[in-house]
Amino acid sequence: MGINKNSIIRLSRYKSVLTRLRLQGTAKVFSDGIADAVGVTAAQVRKDFSIFGLSGNKRAGYYVDALVERLNAILGKDEVQDVVIVGAGNIGQALMKYKGFEREGIRIVAAFDIDVAVCRDRTRIPVWPLFKLSRFVSGRRIKIGIIAVPENAAQEVADIMFKSGIKGILNFAPLRLRGPQGSVINNVNLEIELENLIYFVNLSAPEDNSTFLNRNS
Repeated sequence: MGINKNSIIRLSRYKSVLTRLRLQGTAKVFSDGIADAVGVTAAQVRKDFSIFGLSGNKRAGYYVDALVERLNAILGKDEVQDVVIVGAGNIGQALMKYKGFEREGIRIVAAFDIDVAVCRDRTRIPVWPLFKLSRFVSGRRIKIGIIAVPENAAQEVADIMFKSGIKGILNFAPLRLRGPQGSVINNVNLEIELENLIYFVNLSAPEDNSTFLNRNS
């Protein structure tokens, strides 16, 4: 079908734009309006939509409500997705406190940590010892997990998750994890992202300064 990861990423961005438009009371939108908000071409929007059988009207555009519902179904957001976190440190705590997940139909149901000192079971999102992870995941049939542990423990945690029935992992540890065939691992390396950002900011700085000086000379 020609579906790739970039297409799915763009669908998520389209849905975010459309959700905001719906909150603003917008009933219809054209592909060029979506494209401008996301930073792609209108042709790319129409191509992505056609891959998933999403069609609009050349004169009327797309109905926002209907398009949001279709995108939610495609992205698996038409029902609440339960997620677990392993690692209740700074990143894990920040993720547990983030309210945006709930608006997007993502529910963090529990966190796990090897350090029993940080474990607590009477909070909104309980934090339990790591040894309870397998039974919890298999009992609740949870398919998605987040890893927010140090590098030296990440692969072991991933192995435990996959053996318990987890199919997809969002990994914040600074290394690429291995998983069984059919598993999905998305790596988020904050250090690399910041390094890339710093590089391009520094790369553009001399040109910006030159432009500023030329305009004021």
